[in-house]
Amino acid sequence: MNTQLLRKTDIRPAADLLRSGGLAALPTETVYALAANALDRRAVLKLFAAKGRPETKPISLFVPDFDAADRFCHVTDRARALSPLWPGPLTVILRRRPCVPDAITAGGEGVGIRVPDDEAVLSLLRLLDFPLTGTSANLSGEAPAMSGAEALRIFDGRIDAVMDGVAPGGVPSTVVDLTGDVPRLLRPGAVSREALEALLGTVVK
Repeated sequence: MNTQLLRKTDIRPAADLLRSGGLAALPTETVYALAANALDRRAVLKLFAAKGRPETKPISLFVPDFDAADRFCHVTDRARALSPLWPGPLTVILRRRPCVPDAITAGGEGVGIRVPDDEAVLSLLRLLDFPLTGTSANLSGEAPAMSGAEALRIFDGRIDAVMDGVAPGGVPSTVVDLTGDVPRLLRPGAVSREALEALLGTVVK
């Protein structure tokens, strides 16, 4: 497999590649992500193989906005209260809809949803009628790629394309679980507990 290097303006070629079941590394506001059609089980399994990631670990989804998220998970009023934090480094766990395959959730009923704060990736998501996987672009257990060049070095011959660019790095996305009665902070990150509590109007455990 020859891995293409795409420019950030190559939105339509990237969309065509992902529609056909391909894999691509994309920049986000934190690190590079490894993207596939999250509703295509074969593409998702190819992604697990490329990363060497255990299939027992769930993967989050990238969507362009809350309206799109509601097609793939049950977006509650509590979740919509966090809309000021999107796009941005916040992953919200919600109950999935049946269209989301078990390969994404490792058989669980919750799925992570995020709107990445990168204009090229958002433009790409708006062209697609499916969500993308939002897992970091790294081999399992290793540090994620922070640039297109680094992603190409790691995944050359393993994936179909890399979108060139640089990710700023820094603190990873915050992960909050809204599937239960009480919001739970699963991973502290760029969005503080206090910011979540201020918008949700309740304590985050």
